[in-house]
Parts: sequence; C-alpha cells; structure tokens
Amino acid sequence: MTPERLMLTSGDIVLAGRLETQLAPRTVAALVARLPFEGRLVQARWSGEAGWIPLGDTDFGVGEENTTSHPRPGQILLYPAGVSETEILIPYGETVFASKFGQLRGNHFLTIDEGLDRLELLGHRLLWDGAQPIRVAADARL
Repeated sequence: MTPERLMLTSGDIVLAGRLETQLAPRTVAALVARLPFEGRLVQARWSGEAGWIPLGDTDFGVGEENTTSHPRPGQILLYPAGVSETEILIPYGETVFASKFGQLRGNHFLTIDEGLDRLELLGHRLLWDGAQPIRVAADARL
C-alpha cells in the first residue's frame, strides 16, 4: 500500500509532506518502492536556493509527469535522468531548476506541509556547513 505522506530528516530538521499521488502516480510509486533511503543533500550548483540529492544513473523507470522548472519552496522534484543525472531537488527559496546543460523540468511528487519554516535553516546549513545527511521514509507517525 502506498503511503500518503513522507518524512525527510536531516539532523534535527524534520520535514513532512503529502505525496502527489494523483498528479504524479508513476513517480510516487517508483520512489515509494525504494523507501527508506539515505543520501547526502548538497547545495544546488545551478538551480538557486535549493538542495539536491544526486542519484547518478539510478533508473526510476518513469518519464515526465507533473513537471515544473520553477518549484516553490517545499515542492520536491524528481529528475529521472535525461540530459543530466538522476536527482531529487529540494527547493528552500527562489529556484529555477537547471543543470550545466540548461533549464530542466522535474516531476513534482511531494509537497512539504510540515516543517516548511525549517527549510530556510536547512538551506543555511547547506551553504555554510556543506553537504547534509538526509533520510527519506514513509511518515511513521500515521
């Protein structure tokens, strides 16, 4: 059964949000199948105020759905590869999703609705302290 919510944890910062199951069903299913997972959240190089989780050549087996290049803070995207590597983008401020190849469109699959006020702190840590550990899992509080 697909969870309705995910929890993202980076140190003492806990974010939670609703999966966009109706708008991005294939992306949600592919991501949920790989839960939980841990990685490193790195300051985005070309996208502005966002962190990204590089996933290399991971193949989620999904194409574009519910895509955007201009996510708002808390609108989490999966870029399922193409001209750039697979990644998850976590915007914490003004963001235009891009890579060294130019503007990208990512699948908006999760919307943070708890802890949104902590995103700015996470962004500050990325900028000043470097890469941060992150864990993505189903929201066990439900």
